[in-house]
Amino acid sequence: MAQPVLTAAETRAAEQILFDRGIVPVDLMERAGAAAAEAIAARFPVQPVLVACGPGNNGGDGYVVALHLLARGWPVRVAALAPPATEQAWAKRTRWSGPVEPMPAAYAPLVVDALFGIGSRALDPALAQWLDEAPAVAAIDQPSGLDTDSGAARGRTKPAALTIALGALKPVHALMPGAGLCGQVDLIDIGLPLPDRPALGLIVPPALRAPDATSNKYTRGKVVVVAGVMQGAAFLAAEAAQRAGAGYVEVTGDDLPFGTPLSLVRRAWSDDVLADPRIGAIVIGPGLAANDAGRARLEVALATDRPMVLDAGALALLAEHGDDVAPRLRGKSTAMRLLTPHAGEFERLFGPVGDDPLGATRKAAARAGAFVLLKGATSIVAAPDGRALIGPVASPWLATAGTGDVLAGVCGAMLAQAGWHGFDALAAAGAAIWLHARAAELAGPAMIADDLLWSLKRAVAKA
Repeated sequence: MAQPVLTAAETRAAEQILFDRGIVPVDLMERAGAAAAEAIAARFPVQPVLVACGPGNNGGDGYVVALHLLARGWPVRVAALAPPATEQAWAKRTRWSGPVEPMPAAYAPLVVDALFGIGSRALDPALAQWLDEAPAVAAIDQPSGLDTDSGAARGRTKPAALTIALGALKPVHALMPGAGLCGQVDLIDIGLPLPDRPALGLIVPPALRAPDATSNKYTRGKVVVVAGVMQGAAFLAAEAAQRAGAGYVEVTGDDLPFGTPLSLVRRAWSDDVLADPRIGAIVIGPGLAANDAGRARLEVALATDRPMVLDAGALALLAEHGDDVAPRLRGKSTAMRLLTPHAGEFERLFGPVGDDPLGATRKAAARAGAFVLLKGATSIVAAPDGRALIGPVASPWLATAGTGDVLAGVCGAMLAQAGWHGFDALAAAGAAIWLHARAAELAGPAMIADDLLWSLKRAVAKA
C-alpha cells in the first residue's frame, strides 16, 4: 500500500544497522557511489562531467562517482568545496589522482551535485545560484540545499535533471516544493534495511478487491452524506462515493432536488437518520453552513459511532470553538474521524502549516486524536499514532471549486469499504488520495470537479 520513506535520522539509523552487521562505512560509500555512477550512465549519454564534492560523506560518494565514470570513458573533472571532513571521504579522495578544482568551478555540460546530502543545510546564495544556473544537474541522494524531512527549498529554484535516492526514498523526494526540484528520481538499492511497517510511506496504487458473488450493496459499503445549504457540494461528494465503488450512497438534507443519478438515495434530514447500523461511513461538511442547522447536524453526527469524514463546513464549525478540537471530536464517541482540511482550514484549526507540512500534519493528528488529511499539491494523511502517508504529486488542475468535495466522497467510500479491501483507516485514506490524484490525471487539463466523477471509475479500474 505504501513505499517506505525514511527521514534523515531514520536513514542514518538504517546505515548504522549495516555497520553493526559488519559492513565497513567506506565499503557502503563505494557501493553507493558505484550505483550512482551506473544510474548517471544509464540516464545520460557520455559527455564531459564536473563532479562537485562537499566535505562530508555526500562528497565522498562524489569521488566514487568520478572514479567510476572515468573508468567508463567519461571526461571527468572534480571540484571540491572544502577538503573531506570524514575518514571515509578522505579515503575516496585519495584514490582520485586528477586535479581537484576549487569551487565554484567552470561548468561542464553535466554537473554532479555531491555537495551536501541528507539533512538541513541552507546554501550560501552564491552556491545556490551556481547550482541553479548549471546546464544540467544529477544530484546524489538529494539536491543540495533542500531540507530532507520537509521538502523546503531553501533558495533553490531550478530542478535537477536526475536525483539518485540512495537506499530509500526520503520526504524531500515526495513533498513539494522539494519533489519538484528533484526532477526524475531513481531509487537505487544499496542494501539498506527497510521497515516492514514504515512510519512514513509514499502512497502507491491501492490493491482494491473487486466485488464477488457474495457481495451486496451493504457489503460494498453504505455512505451517508449530510447536506447543507450548498447542496451541489454534497451531491459531488455523494456521487464521488458511488463512482469510487460504494454500494449504497445516500444524501440527507432539506428539500433535496430530484435528479440523476437515479441510484443516489435522497432522504429528508432527521435526528435519527444516521442511526442505521449498516452505515459504513458518514461524510459531513461539503456545503454545510455555519448556522444553527449546520451546528445541530454536526452534533448529531459527532454522537454516532460510525467512521466519519469531516470536510469544509464541518471544519469551520469545529474551528468556532478554538484550536482544541479533540474534546469536540471525542466528547460523545470514540469512532474514527478523518479531517480533510486545505491549508487555510488547517490554520484555523491547528495554526499555520509553515514550511514543514509533514511535521505539522503529524502534530495535528496527535493533538486532535483523529486522522488528518492535509490537502495540497502533495497531500499528506497522518494517524494519531504518528504514522503518515504522502500522496503522489497531483495535477495542478485540481485547484478548482468542488474537487475537495469529491475527495471527501472518495474518502467516505474507502472508509466504508475498508474491511472488504483489508485496509486500516490510514490505508483507506491513502487509497482515496491516490484515486483522486489518478482521476485528475485521467480527466486532463481544464477539468472541473464534475469531470472527476467520470474519471474515478477508470481510476478504480486501474488500481
